[in-house]
Amino acid sequence: MLRSMWSMLCLTLPTQPSAVRLRVWRALKTLGCGALRDGVYLLPEAHAELFTPIAQEVRAHGGLAMVLELSSAQEEVRREVLTLFDRAPAYAQWRGLAQSLQADLPELEEVEARKRWRGVAEALQALRRIDYYPGDAAAQAVAELEELRLALDACFSRGEPVARAPHNIPLLDPRKYRGKRWATRARPWVDRLACAWLILRFIDPEARFLWLADPAATTPAPRGALGFDYDGARFTHVGARVSFEVLMASFGLDADARLQAIARVVHFLDVGGIPVPEAAGLEAVLSGLREVHTDDDQLTLAAAAIFDALLAAPGPSR
Repeated sequence: MLRSMWSMLCLTLPTQPSAVRLRVWRALKTLGCGALRDGVYLLPEAHAELFTPIAQEVRAHGGLAMVLELSSAQEEVRREVLTLFDRAPAYAQWRGLAQSLQADLPELEEVEARKRWRGVAEALQALRRIDYYPGDAAAQAVAELEELRLALDACFSRGEPVARAPHNIPLLDPRKYRGKRWATRARPWVDRLACAWLILRFIDPEARFLWLADPAATTPAPRGALGFDYDGARFTHVGARVSFEVLMASFGLDADARLQAIARVVHFLDVGGIPVPEAAGLEAVLSGLREVHTDDDQLTLAAAAIFDALLAAPGPSR
């Protein structure tokens, strides 16, 4: 079994001067170390050399510092160590900066807006430098920064061509997608329920849904049906975007701040990434609806009422 390796810094700091203790603490925070306990810090093995100057300074002032190797082939230990490097809360804090700029754009002069965008971009760059195990939250933040840049250009560079659908998602005319059959996996969960609501509410009010056991293999969608949220479907995950976000981009709905707020919740519940406060509540309600409704059409209608409420709910980002 493959062993996971980390570099471990064990410190006993000198009591004086206090400035040394402060510098060491700041240096460890800047590196984004995982704290196993007081005085014991971790970095991935590939970054072991970053501990060297800290250990040297501690020893130079009479403290003790040892850089050791920590390894484990146990998956449980590996998961516990990786939680020490979880940057999801930091990405959520970063998103707050990005959303604040997005909300303020209509009131800002171009110089101030671009200055703030650079600050948001630099903050993300600094975060990614200490994200030693990047996952969906990192990819999501990069995509959101690009969308913010496009919004900035739309405000202040109106003569420039702006791609309405990033990630090579073509922009479609919803008038050509009316009265269609839409196929997806049976017993829909968050992304599929949100997609069905979006289709009915904004794309195809006359949509009929086909709930298939295994549309990617044993029960393919009938000829002419539009598939969503399964492997090989017409509308499914693209890059860091979940199917709901792909549908939004495909039909020019991704500039709607209310839908963006819902998309953030759907994204987090479907694939993880940047935490969203509303996620736990929506997950609990939809989970309850799945228990109440065994018929997928009834489940979709019941969930649609929840998404309608989310769309209407006031909030700082809407």
